[in-house]
Amino acid sequence: MDRMVFINLPVSDLKKSTDFYTGLGYTLNPAFSSPDASSLVISDTIMVMLLTREHFGKFLRNGTPHLGSDAKEVLVALSADSTEEVDRFVANATSGGGTTYRPAEEEMPGMYGAAIADPDGHVWEIMHMSPEALQGVAEENAAATDSGAGI
Repeated sequence: MDRMVFINLPVSDLKKSTDFYTGLGYTLNPAFSSPDASSLVISDTIMVMLLTREHFGKFLRNGTPHLGSDAKEVLVALSADSTEEVDRFVANATSGGGTTYRPAEEEMPGMYGAAIADPDGHVWEIMHMSPEALQGVAEENAAATDSGAGI
C-alpha cells in the first residue's frame, strides 16, 4: 500500500475553510469529518484535515495552534499537470476566499508555479515542471552530489 499523507491544519472557521477547499475541487470525506473536523481528499494518498483550533490543540503535546500571523513554518507544495492548472488553482483559490501569496511565474526554465494562502494564512504552492525541466534538475543534482557539492 502506498504511504498516505495527512496534512493537519488548524482553522478559525471550519465551514469557511471547508468551502474554500471544496472550491479548489477537493472532495469532503464524511467518514472522517465531524463538527470539529473536515477531511478533504486531494488524491488517493493525500488528505487535508481541517481542525477547529480547539480540536487541533488536543493533538499537541506542547504549544498552541498557530493562526493569523505572517510567520510561516510550512509551505505545502503540490504538483500540477500544466501551467493552465496552476492558473486555475490560483483563480479558484482567490475567488474562494484565499489570497495570492506569490503570483504565478516561470521561476526557472520549464518550471511555472505560484502560491496562495488559504483563509487562515496556510500557504500552498502549486508547480508545473516540464519533463525537460525535471530531467535537467535531476542531472544538475546528480552532478552536484557526485562533485561533493550536494548531500
